[in-house]
Amino acid sequence: MMRGKHSENDLCAELPIVVITGPTAVGKTGLSLWLARAVGAEVVNADAMQLYRGLDIGTAKPTPVERGCVPHHLFELWGVRRAASVAEYQRAARKVVADIQSRGRVPLVVGGSALYLRALCDQLDIPPQDPAIRARLQARAHESGAAALHAELERRDPQAAAAIDPRNVRRVVRALEVVELTGSFTARLPRPVSWRPTVWLGLDADRAVLDDRIRRRAEGMWSDGLLAETEGLLEQGLATGPTAKMAVGYRQALAVLAGQSTPEEGLSDTVRATSRLARRQQRAFRSDDRIHWLAGEDQWDEALAILARAGITPAAGSTPSPGAH
Repeated sequence: MMRGKHSENDLCAELPIVVITGPTAVGKTGLSLWLARAVGAEVVNADAMQLYRGLDIGTAKPTPVERGCVPHHLFELWGVRRAASVAEYQRAARKVVADIQSRGRVPLVVGGSALYLRALCDQLDIPPQDPAIRARLQARAHESGAAALHAELERRDPQAAAAIDPRNVRRVVRALEVVELTGSFTARLPRPVSWRPTVWLGLDADRAVLDDRIRRRAEGMWSDGLLAETEGLLEQGLATGPTAKMAVGYRQALAVLAGQSTPEEGLSDTVRATSRLARRQQRAFRSDDRIHWLAGEDQWDEALAILARAGITPAAGSTPSPGAH
């Protein structure tokens, strides 16, 4: 890795941010742990639901042991009662990145939440808010249902509607709020311009391979105690928070705990919902030509080669074996 005497501004200019992104269940955590050890990086979370304390099993959050291997940041930002705030995340994440760079280390940003990645890595102004408009839209969603609001969004901003799950009431309401305030939600996301120099690495997989990984991961979550974890989070106020309770897996677990479905139905719905999420993530990243998509078997060497061209190289003897955490 680059060393030497530099001012803070020099370090910020010379040490780029590195991003690892791609759809859920594709293997971002494994690559990030290996790459962080190889180049002396610190991991910064950009997964919207992994920002919540206690949402561990259902978000496939890195385990305490994994987080102990290399420094990790922003995995415990909010309690489950808190509404998500991209603006708050942007401020917190940029502060963390600046601190990592000031110490001569590489910020390794990991996640599949496109808006959060852009909020951190790009020159992105967060759209305005109006609590009165939001309250009115939320009341309409309660009266008419999420599908009706999503249909309205589809009429007013088809591109935004295509990127948002119709059942995600919070995001549909937020998009319509921005449309009312500015005329377009999509227009608030212009062509990306980097906040600081950034190297984008992407992982993806064939649909059949990814679907199999999703199924096996969901089965593991349910067998590893997702229901018990959700029950514990209810005591912390999960049901009263507008964001965390909508996370895939927890939404299904809440339905099971409420007697609205069986555990078998909850698992099946988790697999379907996760697959839909993966498809949306793939569409969101497909048009970003900054991303270097890594080949499956050669991802380790390819990632190091790309970082070397950006001036980031492993310290002598620091590169672990591929796949080692």
